[in-house]
Amino acid sequence: MTERQLKTRPRNRVIVNKKIAPYLFLAPFALLFVAFLIVPLIYAADISLYKKAMVGGVKFVGADNYIKAFADPKFWEGIGVLFKFAFLQIPIMIGTALLFALILDSGVLWAKAFFRISFFIPYAVPAVIATLIWSYLYGPAYGPIGQTARLLGFEAPDFVSQEWILGSIVNIAQWQFMGYNMIIYFAALQAIPGDLEEASVVDGASAFTFATRIKLPMIVPTIIVTVVFSIIGSLQLFTEPFLIQNMARSVINSNFTPNIYAYNLTFVAQQPNYAAAISFLLGGVIAVVSYVFMLATNQRIDR
Repeated sequence: MTERQLKTRPRNRVIVNKKIAPYLFLAPFALLFVAFLIVPLIYAADISLYKKAMVGGVKFVGADNYIKAFADPKFWEGIGVLFKFAFLQIPIMIGTALLFALILDSGVLWAKAFFRISFFIPYAVPAVIATLIWSYLYGPAYGPIGQTARLLGFEAPDFVSQEWILGSIVNIAQWQFMGYNMIIYFAALQAIPGDLEEASVVDGASAFTFATRIKLPMIVPTIIVTVVFSIIGSLQLFTEPFLIQNMARSVINSNFTPNIYAYNLTFVAQQPNYAAAISFLLGGVIAVVSYVFMLATNQRIDR
C-alpha cells in the first residue's frame, strides 16, 4: 500500500461515517414516529372502512361511515362549538401573549427572568392537572371563588352553566398556553437589531410607534405560525370539557366536541369504526381551516 493510499483511506472512512451519522441520529425519532403515528393512522383508516353488524360480524362498507359522518348533525354541532371556542380563545391568547412579550422586551421591567418563568410555568403543567385545578376553583359549593363571593354577600357564580362554560374552558386554555406563546414572541422580538430602535429614536418615533409600526410587522411570520398551531390545538379540544363533564352533565353532552363524540362512540356505544371516520373527518376540517388561514395570510403579506 502506497503512502498516498494510507493518507486517503481514513479520510474516506470519515466521509462515509458523516453520510451515515444523520440517519443514525434520526432513526430513533423515525421509529417512534412510524410506530406511534403512522401505524395508528393506517390502522384507523383501515377500520373506518368497515362496520360491525348485528349479523355477519364485521363487513366492508367502503366510504359509508364517512358519508354518514358528513351528514351527522351531532358532528357538526361539535364543530360549531370548536369554532366558537377558537374565535374566543385564539385572539385573547395571542393578544395577551403579544402584549406581555412587548412589555418584557421594552426593558421597563426589572426581574424579567422571573416574569418569563412565571408565565411559562403553567405550560409545564399537564392539561389534566390544570383542568382539575380549575375545576376545583370553579366549584360553586366548595370552590374558593364561590366561597369568597358568599362571604361578601354575593351569589356564587356558576362557571359551568350554559352561559359560562365556554368562557371557563377558554380561561383554562389561556392560563396554560399564553406563556408559551409569549416566550416565542419574546425570542422573536429579541432578534430584532437594536440599530432599528436607535434609528427610530433619532427620527422622533415614540416607544409605542416603534413597537406597533416596526416590531410587530417584523415578527408577523412568527405570529402566523403560532396562530396555525393554536387553530390546530383548538379544533382538537378534548381534555378540558371531558374532565369538567362530571360537573356539568346538563351542559357538556356526549357530542360536545368531535373528539368527545368519537370517544363515546368508541368506548360507550362500541362503534370504533364510525368513530375512526369521525376522527378522520375532523382531521380534514382542521387541515382545510389551517390551509385557508395560511393562504389568506400569505396573500395579505405578498401585497
